[in-house]
Amino acid sequence: MKITEFGVESWLNQWEKAAKYDISQSTIDSMTMTELLTMTGDDASLLYNQLSHTKLNYGWIEGSPEFKAEVSHLYDHVQPNQILQTNGATGANYLALYSLIEPGDHVISEYPSYQQLYDIPRSLGAEVDLWHIHEADSWYPDIEELKQLLRPNTKMICLNNANNPTGTLLNRTFLQQVVDLAKTVGAYILIDEVYQPLNETDHFTSIVDLYDRGIATNSLSKTYSFPGIRIGWTAANAEVSDLFRKYRDYTMICGGVWNDILAVYILRHKDQVMARNRKLVLNNLSIFKNWVASEPRVSVVLPQAVSTSCIKLDIPESTEAFCLRLLKETGVLLVPGERFDLPGHARLGYCTDEATLKKGLSKLSDFLRQFD
Repeated sequence: MKITEFGVESWLNQWEKAAKYDISQSTIDSMTMTELLTMTGDDASLLYNQLSHTKLNYGWIEGSPEFKAEVSHLYDHVQPNQILQTNGATGANYLALYSLIEPGDHVISEYPSYQQLYDIPRSLGAEVDLWHIHEADSWYPDIEELKQLLRPNTKMICLNNANNPTGTLLNRTFLQQVVDLAKTVGAYILIDEVYQPLNETDHFTSIVDLYDRGIATNSLSKTYSFPGIRIGWTAANAEVSDLFRKYRDYTMICGGVWNDILAVYILRHKDQVMARNRKLVLNNLSIFKNWVASEPRVSVVLPQAVSTSCIKLDIPESTEAFCLRLLKETGVLLVPGERFDLPGHARLGYCTDEATLKKGLSKLSDFLRQFD
């Protein structure tokens, strides 16, 4: 099996620890356990006592009943037995693709988006058609193009909602159009849903609540601010979930006993986590929006209060070369658009802490002045 290098991950693996002002990430400012427990107001000794007295065996292989119940509550029509715990959303995406895609299958993938969604199907021997997003249309793909790409043997349509790196959210009306087309050929729709809007949340609809052959993947890494927990999940109909169980045994045994306990705790306090993150995202989005308005060499299709954005840079060199010089000379880290097949652009993670965001944007503006 051959696979292309994972562009964004290889960039971050090499450079993120060298950054002084990391404004590249797509996580909403991650929290410590102390910050979480201070926010919830709970007696920290109770949680730490539970952790210290829990035997570190394999635990619940598919995720504890408490975990499955908490995750199922995030959806309108999903039962706990339809939830499978995974190693982050990357593990969830891999499980879904590994379970369903075979050599010769036809897959349609939103492009650019999270690279797993098109390069893993290719590596499994599928024929992949790319469904392009368009900056002029607020980074939406064209439903007419999907009609042209769709075949009688299309096995799966892969989407990232909201999109990484652009932050564009596909609304329910658009998703229903995708579902209606998928139904005509019986295709699955796999959507990586790790980026969810923190304003006007009624605009977001999970594919698993919209379509019986819809598969939702998610995790605690982005919207919930806990990438270090490394816990994600799949949500699908009962038949598909049973299929996943067989393949899951070959890719993952368990998520870890402590990780499961912490995941349950976070999900049980999700309202407090979301309130904290909503305030942070909306505040930082305002800072980011004002900065773009004042920066003549930057433009952007603003994200809908999700944690990733894609700026367009008016500069006379490749964005990869620019981003590398920016890091080495100022300590500011972006992800160059080349890592998403979007040259001339860069992923800017505006949902870091406010001080880092302001300093990073200031230094980025200073660095851009060399081209004036």
